[in-house]
Amino acid sequence: MGRLIPFQRGWLGHERRDTPYTRPEHLRLALVDLGTTFIKLGQIASTRGDLLPSDYQAELARLQDGAPPVPAADILDTISTAFGCRVESVFANFDLTPLASASIGQAHAATLVDGSDVVVKIRRPGVVARVDEDLELLNRLAVRAARRSATAQHYDVAGLAAEFGGTLRQELDYLSEGRNAERFAANFADDPSIHIPRVYWKATTPQVITLERLRGVKVSEPAALDASGLDRPALARAAALATLRMVFEHGFFHADPHPGNFFIEPDGTIGLIDFGMVGSVDAVTRDRLAALLAGFASNNGDVLLDNILALGVATAAIDRNSLRVDLLALAADQLARPLGDVAFGTLLSGMLSVVRHHRLVLPIDLALVVKTIAMCEGVGAQIDPSFRLASVLLPFLRRAT
Repeated sequence: MGRLIPFQRGWLGHERRDTPYTRPEHLRLALVDLGTTFIKLGQIASTRGDLLPSDYQAELARLQDGAPPVPAADILDTISTAFGCRVESVFANFDLTPLASASIGQAHAATLVDGSDVVVKIRRPGVVARVDEDLELLNRLAVRAARRSATAQHYDVAGLAAEFGGTLRQELDYLSEGRNAERFAANFADDPSIHIPRVYWKATTPQVITLERLRGVKVSEPAALDASGLDRPALARAAALATLRMVFEHGFFHADPHPGNFFIEPDGTIGLIDFGMVGSVDAVTRDRLAALLAGFASNNGDVLLDNILALGVATAAIDRNSLRVDLLALAADQLARPLGDVAFGTLLSGMLSVVRHHRLVLPIDLALVVKTIAMCEGVGAQIDPSFRLASVLLPFLRRAT
């Protein structure tokens, strides 16, 4: 009866159009209407190929984490409350025009009293209370769904809601983000090609974080990259290697490595920003994931099967032979071509589709790892359109194992 419902073509405040909205589009629009918490939920869900079909993933990936700017008076009030003093006591100069405005925080350029150029991120007023209310509602709905729906029980939606709540609450705490930044800085202390901004702790609270301002070209600005005259293939390899080191060496990774979070500084150093969403993987999981990816490269069905089962949570009886056949078909489709033509992002997306088809569910941090590796290829391709992750990933795994 869907064709008889009037808002299929755009009522309820949404754009009217001749063709009906699809179900994935309705979901995306509903999440936008519900606000910050649900936009974040949709963004995370868009990476979960083990849970959602590709049409839903593609639609939810369109969700933008933008928001109208917070009025200047509210920004100044938040800073004064956070530090217990006037803004001028902390910052010699503070630009009230935001650099960026997102659903959780807003970033401004500033200068500390010691002359340091910084970026100040201020949490939006009232966002913690709204997120807490939304998460409570989401948890209640998930528990109710699990009681009434076998599908919801099967996918442990209550557990997924709890995991999502933990991830989002981390993003709300800027002290946590500061600690994340310092941990990344320590992990890359031996690598001069990577620049993690300094945290200014005297100007940081749970509501406000002050970071060294990075100067350079954003990876998402191709014309500026062209004008830089830098070695773009080398930069693409360096950016990819940084992400692979996070996952396979450090076990602590930036879980939102989109092009806007990478800066290329004038000397070719790669700067990384925005440390609110991170993930961790233990040594055993890292080894299994490396073995799984190596299994794709070698077309080894037994290695693929053993490691995918070890990594995923089986929520139903598994047809091992059918799973093995599907994994080998996926490997054959991608890795039969020359190394320069292998798209690892496509391979990983296909792997998640196979996982979903066989009713396996990945732990949230592992799902974030898979997303991070796939996004790593996209960042490299933005720097150098000829870049293919396989050319860096496979040699890296051979050295690591």
